[in-house]
Amino acid sequence: MRTGPFPACRTLLCGFVLLASLSACGRKSPGAHVYGPHCGICHHGGGGMPGETPPLVGRLDIIAQTPEGRTYLANVLLYGLEGPFKTQGYSYRYSMPGFASQLSDHDIAVTLNWLIDQGETKPAPHITDAEVAAARTHIGTPTSTYKLRATLDQTHPLP
Repeated sequence: MRTGPFPACRTLLCGFVLLASLSACGRKSPGAHVYGPHCGICHHGGGGMPGETPPLVGRLDIIAQTPEGRTYLANVLLYGLEGPFKTQGYSYRYSMPGFASQLSDHDIAVTLNWLIDQGETKPAPHITDAEVAAARTHIGTPTSTYKLRATLDQTHPLP
């Protein structure tokens, strides 16, 4: 039988590994932290509410596959969206506020990417801080975002 510090070191090492594993379980991604208080109240976990609030998960990854789609998504978070549309068989008469004055380009990008990563598209297309910054230079409104949506839907049908 061995004596000395080795059994104690092994026990201590196992304890540190367990502690590190447990602390990692409770961590949220930066996107999830931003999403919760700004988006989660209406969109819930990203699944929305049929006929009331459109789902995000399973749609944003498809929309973000084109540069135009990424610009549209950035505009939705920056300037909001207002107007009727249909998705996944449900009609929405939607009014969403913009967050241009509350969220940084980075906050918007990580939030969108967190939602995009939950979709089925692999590898998932990501939105960069620079793409959000570029969208921010063209001041918009919820109505202009709605018009952008209609144009995008003609060239790249939206899910």
